[in-house]
Amino acid sequence: MNTAENIVKDKQQEIVSIAWDQTVQMACLKMVDCKIGAILVEKDGRFVGIWTERDLLRKMTEEKFDPKTELIGDHMSTPLKTASHSTRLHRLKEMFLGLYLRHLPIEKDGQFIGMLSIGDVLRASLIDMDQQLKQINAFVTWDYYENWREGRQKPQ
Repeated sequence: MNTAENIVKDKQQEIVSIAWDQTVQMACLKMVDCKIGAILVEKDGRFVGIWTERDLLRKMTEEKFDPKTELIGDHMSTPLKTASHSTRLHRLKEMFLGLYLRHLPIEKDGQFIGMLSIGDVLRASLIDMDQQLKQINAFVTWDYYENWREGRQKPQ
């Protein structure tokens, strides 16, 4: 069964973070450079929040918000919601839907091992369903359907 740790390993992407005292503009530039939709915010060697594309959209509607001067630590989303490395695929989908998230950091033994997006989980789910269908198709053939009545009397 697929777990958060398996999906993170398949993704093969490093955790991208920024210091809490950097500007929002610096965070956005780093996100663009790394082609990611969310970045973890770090303070004193630990992750304390997250900044996402959605956060930027909300803040840009505020009249006095200036991404060049505002610090990311003042505008990050907190508290940081996370999932365990052993969280199964179905539960990850529930978390994304139930918590209205698009990005979820994954923890193992108190350390962050990666970040999953809802797209990563959807991809893993589709691959999982495809594998299940292949297993079913290998088991159930036309011969099975044509001969399923063997041992039974045909209706008169």
